Amino acid sequence: MKDEEKLYRLLLEKGMTIATAESCSGGLLAHRLTNVPGISEVFLLGVVSYSNQAKARVLGVDARVIELRGAVSAEVALQMATGVQRLAGSSFGMGITGIAGPTGGTEEKPVGTVYMGISLPGMGIAEVRHFLFQGNRVQIKAQTTDRALNWACRVIEAGNPRK
Repeated sequence: MKDEEKLYRLLLEKGMTIATAESCSGGLLAHRLTNVPGISEVFLLGVVSYSNQAKARVLGVDARVIELRGAVSAEVALQMATGVQRLAGSSFGMGITGIAGPTGGTEEKPVGTVYMGISLPGMGIAEVRHFLFQGNRVQIKAQTTDRALNWACRVIEAGNPRK
């Protein structure tokens, strides 16, 4: 079973809903979720907030945080997750920001740098993970969504984002 199908089943079993906010993955996570028949029962909203202005205006990400920490940061990923969760009224929010390349990387944040945030207020969970993926733009986006789906499943199964 694919992770998107597993996530659908877990959300359904737990009576939970999800919303996603994506930047570097460009909507691929939402695309993968919407390939699952019946997903509309649990998937409420997918936002592609590519610009910093959209992150701030639509999701409520603090523009000062973007200015100080950068759009690709743990703080922004978590604010994207909490923002989309609130916007949708879902039980689960996931935010993804990163640098898919081939340009845009720096020594501090090379191409392949990705931050993912999750927000599950009902479980008392607000967590961020940092990844460094390798490959071209398409490969980085695929690895990002693979990891996001896997992590979301683990969190719901365990009720703990660190497992």
